[in-house]
Amino acid sequence: MVRALRGRWRVYALTHSENRHALLRAEGILPVAGDLDRPETLDRLPGLAQDVVHFAPPPGVGTRDTRTANLIRAFAKGGSLPQRMVYISTSGVYGDCGGALVEETRQAKPSSDRARRRLDAERQLRAWGVEMAVHVSILRVPGIYAAERLPLARLRAGTPALATEQDPYTNHIHADDLAAIALKALDERSPAGIYNASDDTHLKMGAWFDRRQRSAVARREPIEIDPGRAVSHFHKSQRQAELMAGRRAISEHVAEIPAGLNEVVIGDATAREIRWAP
Repeated sequence: MVRALRGRWRVYALTHSENRHALLRAEGILPVAGDLDRPETLDRLPGLAQDVVHFAPPPGVGTRDTRTANLIRAFAKGGSLPQRMVYISTSGVYGDCGGALVEETRQAKPSSDRARRRLDAERQLRAWGVEMAVHVSILRVPGIYAAERLPLARLRAGTPALATEQDPYTNHIHADDLAAIALKALDERSPAGIYNASDDTHLKMGAWFDRRQRSAVARREPIEIDPGRAVSHFHKSQRQAELMAGRRAISEHVAEIPAGLNEVVIGDATAREIRWAP
């Protein structure tokens, strides 16, 4: 997100850790010292920015988000309020939907205190936005993934997934896609409201792990395999290659995870499924 803003906007980041100041400055971000759990440290926030993206999670206990309450009170002390606020919430506010496709109009029924705290933050911000004429957008976000956040250790370990009949549907979004959506929500032409921010997929958890295994770039590492599933460099049959789940045969009995997707022997069907092109 910062990459897209660099050179066009001045970007601040509220942080309670002095150890992060140098790291933030290296990314072109101006650190602002403050702690949402300590309202007396938030005096620099009022009037600082016209547009705010609120990433901070709620506290770890209770059903209310006191951090968001402290943030709103801090802004109220200034002569000018932010014009636009984007809050990163969670799709968990819907509760257990039994695998149904969920629209933003569905009633929120959080089943955990963590989700209840997120819903409390949403309600605080929407009420504040209406009262103070601040444009508030809520992004309800599922699990976030990126190259550095993939479950590679689990994939390498071959940790079993749930049986299909027991496996729940799962939702994810890539960090870059979430950043693009948040930037779009900051656009003055984008209407305020609640938006589900998720990949356009309909996958169960096991299928999602399978897809990540085929598309992730992992370190080179020999893997013992069943001789019947080995794929020779000279036999690129689509069916056999897909059985390899993206691995490359280096002998009749051994395969390895290649260094990059350009070295993977896969068939056209798999390439289309993981949306990869050479």
